[in-house]
Amino acid sequence: MESIEFLDNEFILLHRVVGKNVAKIRKMKKVTQLDLSLSIGYNSTSVIAKAEAGTEGRHFSVEQLYKIAKILNVPMSSFFEDIDTISEN
Repeated sequence: MESIEFLDNEFILLHRVVGKNVAKIRKMKKVTQLDLSLSIGYNSTSVIAKAEAGTEGRHFSVEQLYKIAKILNVPMSSFFEDIDTISEN
């Protein structure tokens, strides 16, 4: 099997796309960052806000995405829409 090189920037973009998708779906479902934070076990919005924005190296874990998908009643795969476009940039 051939080795593939990955750029560090690819992973940053990956996390940003996932974060933006979470934010888009959360807003469509009319769920606040605070409500989502409390539902997955946090006391403030900072984790959600930073992961959605992709700031301070924060991103969602698989466990968090699973919980968020259940809370928002969407398939977990919906957070990965447009992922294929990151390697094209």
